[in-house]
Amino acid sequence: MPVTKISGALLKKMVTNGAVNLKNCYQEVDALNVFPVPDGDTGTNMSMTMMAGIREIENVSSKQIVQILKNLSRGLLMGARGNSGVILSQFFRGVYDGLKTVTKEYITLTEFASALYSGYKMAYKAVMSPVEGTILTVVKDAANEIHNKTYATLEELIDAYLNAAKVSLDNTPKLLPILAEAGVVDSGGAGFVKIVEGMQMMLNGEKLHIQTEEEKAKEKAQAETEIKFGYCTEFIIELSEPDKFIESDLKEQLTSMGDSLVLVRDENLLKVHVHVNKPGEVLNIAQSLGDLVTTKIENMRLQHTQFIEPKKQEHKNIGIISVCFGEGIKKAFMELGTDYIIDGGQTMNPSTEQFLEAMKNVDADSYIIIPNNSNIIMAAKQAKELVEDKKVVVLEAKSIATGYSALINFDPELSIDENYEAISEVITSVKSGEVTYAVRDTEINGVKINSGDFMSLSGKTIYSSTKERIDAIKSLIDGLVDKDAEIVTLFYGADVTEDEVSEVTDYINEKDDEIEIEVIEGKQDIYSYIVSVE
Repeated sequence: MPVTKISGALLKKMVTNGAVNLKNCYQEVDALNVFPVPDGDTGTNMSMTMMAGIREIENVSSKQIVQILKNLSRGLLMGARGNSGVILSQFFRGVYDGLKTVTKEYITLTEFASALYSGYKMAYKAVMSPVEGTILTVVKDAANEIHNKTYATLEELIDAYLNAAKVSLDNTPKLLPILAEAGVVDSGGAGFVKIVEGMQMMLNGEKLHIQTEEEKAKEKAQAETEIKFGYCTEFIIELSEPDKFIESDLKEQLTSMGDSLVLVRDENLLKVHVHVNKPGEVLNIAQSLGDLVTTKIENMRLQHTQFIEPKKQEHKNIGIISVCFGEGIKKAFMELGTDYIIDGGQTMNPSTEQFLEAMKNVDADSYIIIPNNSNIIMAAKQAKELVEDKKVVVLEAKSIATGYSALINFDPELSIDENYEAISEVITSVKSGEVTYAVRDTEINGVKINSGDFMSLSGKTIYSSTKERIDAIKSLIDGLVDKDAEIVTLFYGADVTEDEVSEVTDYINEKDDEIEIEVIEGKQDIYSYIVSVE
């Protein structure tokens, strides 16, 4: 039977179905990352944000739409992760805001359309400098399509809303050239479309699977720490028959066993890095090719669950909260005065609630939050707005390198405002970049990228894509170090040898032997090198 008015129970079912649809498709959304690096997490962030909201309305007994939307909005607000997750939470906050004066159990189609329009307005308001060709454009175009129009049924309204969202999504590459060059649509917009598709499915009688309590408990336990392949396995072998060795055959074997594969050959020596669940089987394969020269196997699940406890401390004026990944990086930030580490960064963006919990664990009058990632800043700022009794400032640190350089200049004797001004100036003067590996073939800004290549990049600039990691880090150094450079800080990852680091520092000294170089064993995954230049 066609729906002509919307009850709280129906809206709850629709939103839940939308969240479940996104959850089922989050990897598809993750894969739309513009840069082909192994940290696409938009789908993950949006899915976790939505599921946090759904948990808040699962047991709401009230039939009042306003109460359901209020709880949903609160859950999304606290669970928001990443920029797209924060925008999504603000969209639903706007939907709630558009209906908060409603006192009846039902709303009309006109009221619902108006609420969706209010959601679009609130989402735009949350972003200081809105960029067209993103999720913001998709929610705007969908809302404008149904605004001030009359529909006979909810099915017609949702069909029109979804069709407009899909057309807008397909158009995002025309608005953002980098999307067109990478051959993808906007990932945040794609995630939003998945939600609306799930809502439409519910109206059409297709109720998607909702997890059992056992499944939800398992998901919650694994959400932060799930690692598909748990052993970081590295080895060097001396090939017994180098002329007969076929690299593609070994790649095919190891790719079927794990991920994060890197092979580097130098004449008869072969170095391999791979993440697997059965490292013994990998070493057996290695021994069939020649003699093992060196081996290293680390349990990443144990490392990943390691937690740096907050410092035992007395009450202080300013507490520092930092988001970090990598055992060595966390240690370096703690040594510079960080009071609480939130384990996160690329692929693992903390939620708004995690920032609030972190501040509760540090006894201070005021707080400085150092996100160390551009995709975490919005969630940190959202947490800041929820703290009413203490001053909180969010440092615009978009990378580990810039956050570290800024923290060096923190002075506990100064006020929070004086510190914020001083270290913010440092951030604007620091150049930073990373070396990681590509996960797909593409071409960006004229740079041809092949899957498995090492990429050197700084923000949206890609300096090189090459088979050899040492070439990638050298090209990054060339791009960042100029005649004004005085200090270079080098965080090297779990897959980098000390001999290679020495080669890199020698390369920097050859450019300018007066440059001060600080080398830190960051032990981070994904990024072989993180570099800052001051």
